[in-house]
Amino acid sequence: MNRKVKGLLALAIFAVLATLGYAAAGPYLAINGIRHVVADNRASELPRFVDFAQLRASLGPQLRERIARGLIERVGPSQSPITIGEVSEMVSKTALEAIASPKGIDRLLRGDTLRPAGMAANAAFDPLEHAQTRYESPSLFTASVPNAQGKPLVFEFRRDGLSWKLTGLRLPDN
Repeated sequence: MNRKVKGLLALAIFAVLATLGYAAAGPYLAINGIRHVVADNRASELPRFVDFAQLRASLGPQLRERIARGLIERVGPSQSPITIGEVSEMVSKTALEAIASPKGIDRLLRGDTLRPAGMAANAAFDPLEHAQTRYESPSLFTASVPNAQGKPLVFEFRRDGLSWKLTGLRLPDN
């Protein structure tokens, strides 16, 4: 091979490796982006790192199921499933809009939900700093953090091309 072909081949290999490296680092870049935006009080910039429509789609069924379970526990199974479903839908809609919004994510990461029990409310705390992270598939990455009771809240990041965004939360078991 001549030098020109070798140079082009080396450049192509470098470009492929750089692209793969960027794709592999993508979820970590998204997590750090979220951390910095929240730390700098710029919650309005969270849509760069969070797909709120997908986040609502992820959280909606979980919230409705928890609310329905709670209603059944309080009123008993004799209540009409349709009534329980309607009430669950109504209550979860408000909760969902509050959580799956820039202000909701900001509150989640700054508030007491993820702050370890006994930690002072005014102490600096970044729940994503020591998250347990892993790839579940080439297009799904998770970061788990314990809530105040020590149960895991799982942040789901999905790949869209080369970029990654927060698209879901797996709520802890009750």
